[in-house]
Formats: sequence, structure tokens, C-alpha cells
Amino acid sequence: MSFAELTGLFLASLSRVITGTQGHWKGCPPTAEQRIYFANHQSHFDWVLIWAALPRGLRTHTRPIAARDYWTASKLKTWLTSAVFNAVYVSRTRSTPDEDPLEPLVEALQAGNSLVIFPEGTRSNKGEPQVFKTGLYNLARQFPDVQLVPTWVDNVQRVMPKGEVVPVPILCTVTFGEPLKLQPNEDRHEFLARARTALIAQRPCTETRGGRG
Repeated sequence: MSFAELTGLFLASLSRVITGTQGHWKGCPPTAEQRIYFANHQSHFDWVLIWAALPRGLRTHTRPIAARDYWTASKLKTWLTSAVFNAVYVSRTRSTPDEDPLEPLVEALQAGNSLVIFPEGTRSNKGEPQVFKTGLYNLARQFPDVQLVPTWVDNVQRVMPKGEVVPVPILCTVTFGEPLKLQPNEDRHEFLARARTALIAQRPCTETRGGRG
């Protein structure tokens, strides 16, 4: 086992210790289907928790989306995201008018990987996710056979609040819902609204409060 693989196991275990991360597969089983896990986005810790909630056998082929400017800002961040998590880097701004920000995601899906994406496009602490951007719809059109799994990460905003760098021990859950598919003749606005509703439906009825004693 390589050092990067050992680091990944350590970080998955550490995240469970800090957050007590529990994966709830309510709408689909944790099988090796090619999937796009689309999740609410509240902190830089979101995709680590989702990754840790996946069975070890699924992590190898499940790649999180990482903002290039943030996650390549240091050698350590670059190594963690590239060697340990095998992240797909995306640019938050276009360097040229013709640049397609979805191109790295398309290439990963064409290679048979699953993805973890955040359709809001930015972090939010408003409770409910913001209106989804068009990326999820465009990927659903290009890859109709890839399952789209709504994935709700609960309480993570209290583990790694925006602007903080040290996690706080708080109980978190990751809930995987029933996969969606783009319906025939469904337009962009209808699909994105339906996907957002499906994601919100995975939110626990009562949110976990406080730390673990």
C-alpha cells in the first residue's frame, strides 16, 4: 500500500473520529455504479466527509471536485487533492471565453469515474441550498446512464465553519437519496428545481445540535 493510500485511510478514520460521520444509504445501496453524488455545500470539509462515508471499495473510483485556485495554493494541498483524493480540479473563473469549465468533469466521467459535485457552485450557510447552476443539467444530458444521487451533508458547517482551519468535534451525517434521471423533454429549470428539491428531502427532520460529550 502506498503512502498516499495510507494517508487516505488515516484521514477517513480521523474524520470519523472528529465528526462521528455516519453514511445513511436511504435511497440506494453503496454499489459500484457510476454515479454523480450532488451535495449541499457548506464548508471545505464537505467532500472529505462524503468520501469518508463511502465504502473503501468505492473511494478509488469516486473523485471529488476541487477548486483549482484554493486546492493548489500550497504543495500540501496539491498533494492531498491529487495523490490522496484524486480530485478533479475545476477553475472558478474562465481564462478564455471559449473555456468549458465542465471539460475536466466530462473527461473523468468518460474514464468511468464517479464524481462528487456541488451544484450551488459556492459555499452557503443559509440552511437550504442556493439555486443550482447549470452544470448538473449539462452533465445529465451528456451522461444519461450515470446515476445522479442527492447527497445531504448535515451539520458540517459547525465542524468547519467558513474561514476556520481547525475542525470542531460535532456529530455529522451523510444521507444518500434515490438516484434521479433527466426526464424526456424536461427543460433545464424544471430539472434543476426537481434535483434541488430531491436534495433538500434528504435533510434530517431534526438537525443534530452540540458536540459529542
